[in-house]
Amino acid sequence: MDNLLSIVTFLPALAALILALFLRGGDAAADRNAKWLALIATSATFVVSLFILFQFEAGNPGFQMVEQADWLLGLQYKMGVDGISVLFVLLTTFIMPLVIAASWEVTTRVKEYMIAFLMLETLMLGVFMALDLVLFYLFFEASLIPMFLIIGIWGGKDRIYASFKFFLYTFLGSVLMLVAMVAMYADAGTTDIALLLNHSFSSVGIEVLGVQVLGGMQTLLFLAFFASFAVKMPMWPVHTWLPDAHVQAPTAGSVVLAAILLKMGGYGFLRFSLPMFPVGSEVMAPLVWTLSVIAIVYTSLVALVQEDMKKLIAYSSVAHMGFVTMGIFAANQQGIDGAIFQMISHGFISGALFLCVGVVYDRMHTRDIDAYGGLVNRMPAYALVFMLFTMANVGLPGTSGFVGEFLTLVGIFQVNTWVAAGAALGVILSAAYALWLYRRVVMGDLIKASLKTITDMTRREKAIFAPLVVATLFFGVYPAPILDRIGPSVAQLVGAYDAALAEAGVDTRGTQVAQAVAGDAAAELEGAHE
Repeated sequence: MDNLLSIVTFLPALAALILALFLRGGDAAADRNAKWLALIATSATFVVSLFILFQFEAGNPGFQMVEQADWLLGLQYKMGVDGISVLFVLLTTFIMPLVIAASWEVTTRVKEYMIAFLMLETLMLGVFMALDLVLFYLFFEASLIPMFLIIGIWGGKDRIYASFKFFLYTFLGSVLMLVAMVAMYADAGTTDIALLLNHSFSSVGIEVLGVQVLGGMQTLLFLAFFASFAVKMPMWPVHTWLPDAHVQAPTAGSVVLAAILLKMGGYGFLRFSLPMFPVGSEVMAPLVWTLSVIAIVYTSLVALVQEDMKKLIAYSSVAHMGFVTMGIFAANQQGIDGAIFQMISHGFISGALFLCVGVVYDRMHTRDIDAYGGLVNRMPAYALVFMLFTMANVGLPGTSGFVGEFLTLVGIFQVNTWVAAGAALGVILSAAYALWLYRRVVMGDLIKASLKTITDMTRREKAIFAPLVVATLFFGVYPAPILDRIGPSVAQLVGAYDAALAEAGVDTRGTQVAQAVAGDAAAELEGAHE
């Protein structure tokens, strides 16, 4: 099928255009039609995206199904997928129909709500398929707008504060990335990502404001991209926008935010930071490891004292993203495999946990943990589903959460045992806050009078959870379908990374640039002065 990637990317946008032009809003019939059109469009997008998976050659590490066309002003439209990006495309198309189905109770400005989510899907898919710097940046930044509106219009009582905080954090972080992209174009003469992957940016140490910068231009470019991707992940200490955004966002917004939007940061590290700036990545790896361990331990401790279910799960997401960044910058096969697997798995698990919160919130209109207790007596099906995803969030063997965490720990253990030990402490803490939440909400006697008449999950809600349950258990027992597809591309990335470090003369992993490189840099500077 020709132009398959473009069809998948823009099919939701086409549905949004049809909604905007031909469907009037305001009455019950129109609202129902808007929901059904959005559900059909997102479901069709998922079905069509399966053809990407069928056509994808698992043993080919390069970009596949590439589409390219020239734009105005010399810009190019170029799309493609490899083993690193193809599963994020499938994750996005898999999650979005569930998000629309979970929005069936929305009654305010339904047409606009569905348009926002459909446009958001197109923009998120574009991020994972773009093979041009300008195109990537346009998709990456534009994806802020629908989520900004979703939080700001359909969110909670402090939605305006949360939406502006979300927008400003993520937008300001991306300004430096734009500057770096301009510098990359000036140095390489192209914005084609495939060509930039083979371009060697200078790693000769330079002096900036009186400070010697190891890794030179690569380190500066790395830091500029890091400013954007670290906020998007989000990493500690630039994570503070996430709990506010999650708490104020509607349930569907929280699911998309946790399951897909956060993954853009990790994807950016894998697409740009490691392959394009290997020396800069190596120089800054100890900093990333440190921030990752702090995120894992600190946010787990913060989660333990939360009284809002959504906020607790939001801090849990920050901790789990710490495993992702730790695995990525271990820069070996196990670490990166684990990081990608963890991101995919986290999409299932965190999305399901936010949906679990939404189930009881729709009935009781509160997320306060103290308002619940003993739900197992009235909601046995809900208690079972909530328990499964709580265990998966902890990393119980047999669930997909275990595979990702285990591989990232194996990867980082080969590089730094102290970082691995700190991350392992986070695994213990995750069990503490997750089980604490489950016990207080679900277990015990049904004492509170307000819960006496609460009803169990409906067939629609069970149908939403069913594919998430299947995915979490299937990939927990049999992770090969994911690992086989990401493996060759990751192996190519790690091989190129190690070769670039060897060529640049980088010494021990994550420590310093070899004396020979420093000598060469001094000689070049001396020659330049003469």
